[in-house]
Amino acid sequence: TLASDYGEVTAFWKRGAALRPDPWTRAVPPHPMTAANATTKSACRSIVLVGLMGVGKSTVGQRLARRLGLPFFDGDAEIERAAGCSIPDIFEFHGEAAFRDGERRVMTRLLDGPPAVIATGGGAYINPEIRQCIRDKAAIAVWLRADVETLVRRVRRAENRPLLRGHDPREVLQRLKTERDPVYAEADITVESDENSAEAVVDRIVAALPPANPCPAS
Repeated sequence: TLASDYGEVTAFWKRGAALRPDPWTRAVPPHPMTAANATTKSACRSIVLVGLMGVGKSTVGQRLARRLGLPFFDGDAEIERAAGCSIPDIFEFHGEAAFRDGERRVMTRLLDGPPAVIATGGGAYINPEIRQCIRDKAAIAVWLRADVETLVRRVRRAENRPLLRGHDPREVLQRLKTERDPVYAEADITVESDENSAEAVVDRIVAALPPANPCPAS
């Protein structure tokens, strides 16, 4: 039943770090596209897409990964896979602090893995520990930026945005933009994610990437 399912999820969270293996930090699974066969710019460095909800990180990230011959990971999807429940349920039953802790641990696990394109949740890059981990791993942070009106159009019908539940999306996005843009501005690359196609945004990112570093010997 639904109640028993939620009970199991609650038990999972209460066990927390006692679980072995820890699902938050388990190894990134093998992927058929890796740095070994990636041939384009920055192939041996992970690329982390940051920015507000609705800016297109997942859509652009999938296309960018294909272009670069790298695996793609959606940070929010990895959090849900590790937790065994949806992000809205994590917020509702365990609170934002529990979500942010899981987000930090999942991002650390992904960054410890082989080079990849990683789409983050809107708040991930705001966490100083995640920003530092990105720097420590020599990953490239790319800020996808869009105006509030564009973001409102993209998220208006979304039902999986806990921060928007019961609120005016425009007001929430404007507040988040004011709070978060100065932090996003610390990213290595800034690219406008406006009304152009996702492929056009990928073109902009690829043009802005630095030359590839030599791949480490395997």
